Amino acid sequence: MPQPEPHTAPQTRSLPHGRPRDATIDARATEAVISLLETGQYRALTMENVAAAAGTSKPALRRRWKSLPGIVVHTLISVLGTTPTPDTGCVHCDLVSGISNIADGFGNSPITRALPGLLADLEADPELRELFLREYFEARRATTRTVLEHAIERGDLRAELDMELTLDLLAAPLYYRAFFGHQPIDAKLAERTVLSVLTGIADPSWQERHHSEQDRPPS
Repeated sequence: MPQPEPHTAPQTRSLPHGRPRDATIDARATEAVISLLETGQYRALTMENVAAAAGTSKPALRRRWKSLPGIVVHTLISVLGTTPTPDTGCVHCDLVSGISNIADGFGNSPITRALPGLLADLEADPELRELFLREYFEARRATTRTVLEHAIERGDLRAELDMELTLDLLAAPLYYRAFFGHQPIDAKLAERTVLSVLTGIADPSWQERHHSEQDRPPS
């Protein structure tokens, strides 16, 4: 009696789904935006000149971002990052470190020139505005809030402080200077900002300890 043929799974063949995505396009687009902002204004940016500077095509950019502001938001996050404010237990040190991180990015990149125009364009694109707030603005703000909450728990800061106003005050000088350029974003801005805010919100015991440490001669 003939034996049945052994069952074998049918062979399937993967069909191509268009051109493979270029893994380098994000980095090249970021470099292109920064390069163009070094010599021009945000309003001079176009999908065409970004594509040319990135060595790619406008359709390739549109497969990744639906608009020019989307590319600039990506560039902003790439340049400034979303590095969290450290939470080491030293509220002064942690806040200075967190603000310095942003200040360094602003001070070393022409991306600040895009901020006023970019935020205006985000008002016309609620979806992109939500992404910007979530991935950049709120991501940093949340870690700074955690640092302040832990400082309150330790008794370093006043328990009744206005948390949202405090977060605004810590960031305001940096963004104000980035928007208007009336004063430089210098290396000491973070230190001066943090001490100014802490003077108002720190518990008297923290202020006393801090001043004692500052007055102590170096070993």
